Amino acid sequence: MTERMLNILVIDEDPGRAGQVEQGLRESGYGRVTVVRPSLDLVRRVESLAPDVIIIDLENPDRDSLEQMFQVTRELRRPIAMFVDQSDAATIQAAIEAGVSAYVVDGLRKERIRPIVDMAISRFNAFDRLRRERDEARSALADRKTIERAKGLLMRQKGLDEEAAYAAMRRAAMKQNRKLVEIAHSIVTAYQLDV
Repeated sequence: MTERMLNILVIDEDPGRAGQVEQGLRESGYGRVTVVRPSLDLVRRVESLAPDVIIIDLENPDRDSLEQMFQVTRELRRPIAMFVDQSDAATIQAAIEAGVSAYVVDGLRKERIRPIVDMAISRFNAFDRLRRERDEARSALADRKTIERAKGLLMRQKGLDEEAAYAAMRRAAMKQNRKLVEIAHSIVTAYQLDV
C-alpha cells in the first residue's frame, strides 16, 4: 500500500497542533488524513474510521488521557505513533505493552513525521508477523497434542499400535474430507462422552 493510499488518523486535543500535524503529513505525501479530538466514545469512533495508521499527539498526558489512548491501542491492531512532551519509564512501558509502535518524547516536528510514520509501520508489521507466527506455532502445537491424544486413545481402546492408529485417523480424514485434527477432536470428544 502506498503512502498516498494510507488512511491516517490523528488524535489530538489541540486543534492548532493537530492542524500542524495534518499539514506535515500532507507535505510528506500522505493524502488521506483525518483529525479527531479525544472523546468518551473514542474507540468506537476510531473503529468506524478504520485508519491504517494512528498518530496520537498529547502535550502533557495525564493518567486518564493516557489510559484512554492505551485503550485505543489495545483494541485496534494498527501501527500507532504516540507523541508526548513529557514521559517517565512507567508510561513508556505501559505504551509498549498497549501496542504503541513508536513512542516519541519531546513533541512532533513536521520534518520528523514521515520517518516516524514509516518506522511505526515497519515496527508494527514486524511485531504483527511475529505475533502471527507465535499464534500459528501455538495452534500447531495444540493440534499436535490433540492428534497425539486421539492416537493414544485409539491405541488403548482398539488395541492398535501407533502407526495403525495414525493410519486409521488419516483414512477417516480423507474419507470424510476433513482435516486430521478435526478427526482427532471427534475421537477425543467421543471418548469423553463414553467415560
